[in-house]
Amino acid sequence: MTFFLAAMGVLGVASSGPLIAATLGATSVSALAIAFWRNAIAAAVMAAPTLIQEPRQFRRITRRDFAWSLLAAAALALHFACFITSLQLTSVAAATALVCLQSAWIAVFQLFRGVRHHWQVLAGLGTAFAGVVAITGFDMGSSPQALLGDLLAVAGGALAGLYTLAGGKARQNMTTSTYTTLCYGVCAALVALLALVAGQPLAGFEAAGWLGIAAITVCAQLVGHTAFNHLLATMSPLLVSMIILLEIPGAALLAALFLGETLPAGTYAGLGLILAGLAVVVLGQKPGRAGRRPAARGQEPPSDRLAELGTD
Repeated sequence: MTFFLAAMGVLGVASSGPLIAATLGATSVSALAIAFWRNAIAAAVMAAPTLIQEPRQFRRITRRDFAWSLLAAAALALHFACFITSLQLTSVAAATALVCLQSAWIAVFQLFRGVRHHWQVLAGLGTAFAGVVAITGFDMGSSPQALLGDLLAVAGGALAGLYTLAGGKARQNMTTSTYTTLCYGVCAALVALLALVAGQPLAGFEAAGWLGIAAITVCAQLVGHTAFNHLLATMSPLLVSMIILLEIPGAALLAALFLGETLPAGTYAGLGLILAGLAVVVLGQKPGRAGRRPAARGQEPPSDRLAELGTD
């Protein structure tokens, strides 16, 4: 059962990029519409059990928790805007690999906060960012549009790291369902404002467009991330983080099979460097650092167990 859940999780998150690219390319759906509906639907799904079983959870949200949740939601909204737009400009494989630098960006942000990492983490960061240079270098020679897509994907990864760190602060006193309901709901509202400013429609699409939105939400948001959240109850966060890295080759393979995407050999080398570097970063971090607060009886563990789940 564990292997099945892990496979479903990898397939779910790996399908995000190819499904988004296919929907944007074949329908009139806008990039921000995908971001809006996947978050709005996910917020509704996560809110239902809490509203039925423990509606008081929402009354316990403090100003501090709300402030951190608001920052996380803003980072998530901008992450989706950058990542989904990047899929219109560069390859699915490159965009997915670059946005998966989330773990590396978290380590970088921690360095600025004075956290000391093992030398393995620093080596992994160097390897991963060498992969970024390789990918963007090849795309710089192929087209300015692809390079812009790469840069947007890199920004999306940095924003995902900020979203994770801010969410970690908010989740110290909030359950998963309460936090995700608030964060996804606020994110959807912020994306709606971005869509209004950018003039991108959120409705009025053909049936194929709505089918694409539903597939993205179910596969990536509900199946993929739900599977990994469940695995965290039976597997170490480190092992789950390593499994999630399979999203990078998984997305490249799905894009090649279903979208006919072919890349220069140098780009595949860059993907390999990012994958190897991120693996070293994850393995080099201590899974039980001081400062982790034990969960009280009957409460969920702190949010650092969810730190590597990603957002795609």
